[in-house]
Amino acid sequence: MSTGMRKGLTAYGDPEFSLFLRKAFIRAMGYSDEALERPIVGIADTGSDYNPCHGTAPQLVEAIKRGVLGAGGLPMVFPTVSLHESFAHPTSMYLRNLMAMDTEEMLRAQPMDAVVAIGGCDKTIPAQLMAIASVDLPAIVVPVGPMLTTTHDGERLGACTDCRRLWAQYRAGTIDAAAIGAVTGRLAPTAGTCMVMGTASTMAAVTETLGLTLPGGAAIPAVHGERYRHAELSGMRAVALAREGTKASRFLTRASFRNAFRVLHCLGGSTNAVIHLTAVARRCGIEVDLDEFDALGELTPVLVNLKPAGEHYMEHLHEAGGIPVLLREIADLLDTSTPNVSGQTLAEIVAGAVEAKGQTAIRRRANPVYAKGGLRVLRGNLAPGGALIKESAATPSLLRHEGRAVVFESVEDVVNRIDDPALDIRADDVIVMRNAGPKGHPGMPEAGYVPIPRKLAREGVKDMVRVSDARMSGTAFGTIVLHVTPEAMVGGPLALVETGDRIVLDVPARRIDLLVDEATLAARRARLAPYAVPEEARGYERLLLETIEQADRGCDFGFMAPRKVTRGF
Repeated sequence: MSTGMRKGLTAYGDPEFSLFLRKAFIRAMGYSDEALERPIVGIADTGSDYNPCHGTAPQLVEAIKRGVLGAGGLPMVFPTVSLHESFAHPTSMYLRNLMAMDTEEMLRAQPMDAVVAIGGCDKTIPAQLMAIASVDLPAIVVPVGPMLTTTHDGERLGACTDCRRLWAQYRAGTIDAAAIGAVTGRLAPTAGTCMVMGTASTMAAVTETLGLTLPGGAAIPAVHGERYRHAELSGMRAVALAREGTKASRFLTRASFRNAFRVLHCLGGSTNAVIHLTAVARRCGIEVDLDEFDALGELTPVLVNLKPAGEHYMEHLHEAGGIPVLLREIADLLDTSTPNVSGQTLAEIVAGAVEAKGQTAIRRRANPVYAKGGLRVLRGNLAPGGALIKESAATPSLLRHEGRAVVFESVEDVVNRIDDPALDIRADDVIVMRNAGPKGHPGMPEAGYVPIPRKLAREGVKDMVRVSDARMSGTAFGTIVLHVTPEAMVGGPLALVETGDRIVLDVPARRIDLLVDEATLAARRARLAPYAVPEEARGYERLLLETIEQADRGCDFGFMAPRKVTRGF
């Protein structure tokens, strides 16, 4: 098999001419013949002025290059799509598959024997994992790392759990515009991803569990010197993987996915991670069984004591000993024979885990944050394909609840009506928002965290049952049912709900049901117009609307899965 500069030659009809021309152009950059004979390690750079979470990417690139050069390889940096949650319209999820395709094609098109992918902000690591799984070359993921925290008015703040809490207080009128303005300057004090157990932190942790990030790499703060040393070591290991020919498929196995889903429960992690891991697994020919995922939670307590389910931040998880210490605590629930890009097995990693004395960020099994897994899969006539709720971040008294549906037709409808003083809504009602799924918005925005109506917030209401086919940020909290599948836009049962209907949520029984007889539902269903891609949709939007799959299949494009996909992990 061809390697180095001989790999993937441009098609001119003459391979020797292709190599000759490639070397001529690369020499224009000052490379010697000796350098060009080394293993080539591509470095996927996701830095951008639109991506403050990846603000340290230039320094990480330099550190990785040091490691590659020190190990005798040739580093080659290349850009890919860069996604940031707050700078992507309509949502970064809309663009995740585009980034995955971009990264995949760049990995195929350019000569490299291994790749180091710099990821972090929510959809970047998922997109990179999807690409790596499809191309299957030696690969290491280097997370940019979480930002540090700071304080405001005597309390420590964290983006973005505390931003949601404080914004709710502002909406309720308990803090004023000056106070919320001051918070804006304190929530994100350094570069890096959100410092709570949101989607970015969750995906970094599960990627380390999968074995594609060096041990401890998920939790190191973005601005610590240790983060750059970790990046340098990743560059060195990438050269070793290239020489060994150890492909990503060595790590992306059924056993490692099962470990990752187990750790997701243990983290009290983001609901988004279920979609992302499902998409990556399907790229590997593995169809995730949501009921099997739910069953894992029965034996897996939430042990990571971080917001939004706990009280600490990512810097405290790192100080506690990071993911290796967590893995040690649940080692008997894991397949410890799975390998890591470090060359170690998970068993060897947990054996070498070093726990900080007196730490409280990682709980013991006997004293969990939450007795069972933080995420639950719901079924029922409202979600025949499944739905998710983050039980560990919900209000316990609302986990069994029956209420009257108050229906909003779209995200825009929520924006226009949620704060209308004339809105007929009570605290025990169930807010239903639809047409916010993969095709509905499109892109399945993080809009499931529907705000409490202002008039109720001012009465002291802090949580209500909310149901939608949307997603929500991993940093969010509340009794929120998400990813209702099939989505309303394609005729899922959510499209049949009318204001005034009764909805029953029963999380212990894993049910969400609409209390309307089947004959009435059939009549409503007959009035629905079949889904059709809007005529004005073009380019990437048309591709997405025509081919994106539902949440239970990871919201990937249907044509990106391999021909053979088998169920269960």
